[in-house]
Amino acid sequence: MEKLNFQQVDWSLLPQPTDDGGSDHLAGSTVPSTQLMSTDGNPVDIGSLTGWSVLYVYPLTGRPDMNLPNGWDDIPGTRGCTPQSCSFRDHYGDLRQHGVAGVFGVSTQSTEYQKEAAERMHLPFQLLSDDGLTLEKTLGLPTLIVDGRVLYKRITLILHGNKIEKVFYPIFPPDRNATDVLSYMKAINP
Repeated sequence: MEKLNFQQVDWSLLPQPTDDGGSDHLAGSTVPSTQLMSTDGNPVDIGSLTGWSVLYVYPLTGRPDMNLPNGWDDIPGTRGCTPQSCSFRDHYGDLRQHGVAGVFGVSTQSTEYQKEAAERMHLPFQLLSDDGLTLEKTLGLPTLIVDGRVLYKRITLILHGNKIEKVFYPIFPPDRNATDVLSYMKAINP
């Protein structure tokens, strides 16, 4: 296990993910009723969201007091969950101004783990725990296996109601994802 600085990342040293077709089936599909526990202690039904929503899905958030899996930086697309979340935090107000009703981060980590991350990063939105891989089962979200554990690959879905209108996949570097989403929303809601 290795400890890393989660905020300072030299993206040029990391392998870029490639488009493996894992998201090709998602654009235009609808999200069925799918409840995930949020960091505020309440379930969120993704299939019942209204208006525009951003669902950014990521492998796992590191913690300063815990090690990341060995070789984490060698797996394309895994590094950068903290910078991605912080970027959505920093652009949250702008996203709201351009019609986004809700932003949600999703990983397979427990609600308690997610709660620590949300508090540490001062996120103004909820993180959702999909520790049962519900979205993989209902939507076929792309996954990877690290140290015997199934994690999500990094993907961002833009929903209008329960319909997936836009998919960002693969995402690299992750800290730029929020600005790409904001550009998309500005084009829809100037």
